Amino acid sequence: MAECVKLRPGGTYTGKQGFSYFEGIARETVGAQGVCMHLLTVPPGGRARAHKHATHETAIYVISGSAKMYWGERLEHVMDTHAGDMIYIPADVPHLPFNDGEQPAVAVIARTDPHEQESVVLLPDLEALVPH
Repeated sequence: MAECVKLRPGGTYTGKQGFSYFEGIARETVGAQGVCMHLLTVPPGGRARAHKHATHETAIYVISGSAKMYWGERLEHVMDTHAGDMIYIPADVPHLPFNDGEQPAVAVIARTDPHEQESVVLLPDLEALVPH
C-alpha cells in the first residue's frame, strides 16, 4: 500500500522557466504518479522565460500579490491576476508570467506532470513579444 506523505516547503530549485520554486509534491519528493504541486514566489519585476508545458495542464491559485500572464501562440493575450484568483492553463499553451507590481506574488502551482520540469519547453523566439 502506498503511504501518505506530508511536506513543508523548505528547499528550492531553479526551474527552466527562470524562477526559483519551493520543493513540493512531485515524483522526486514523494513518488507522485500524476501530479505535482509547488509554491512559487515571484519578486517585483520577476519575469519567467516564455514557455509551455507539453501535454500537461496547469492550475494556479494566487495567494498574495498580483502579476500579469501573457499567453497565446504569440503571447498576444494578457491576463491580470490577483490574490484569490484561480488560473487554468491548458496543455501546450505558450505563456509568460511577469510580476509588474510592487509586492511579491505568491502562488500554489499544480500540474499534471509529476516530474514538473520534464514537460517544460522553452520558447525563446517569443521573448521579445512581451515588454519588460
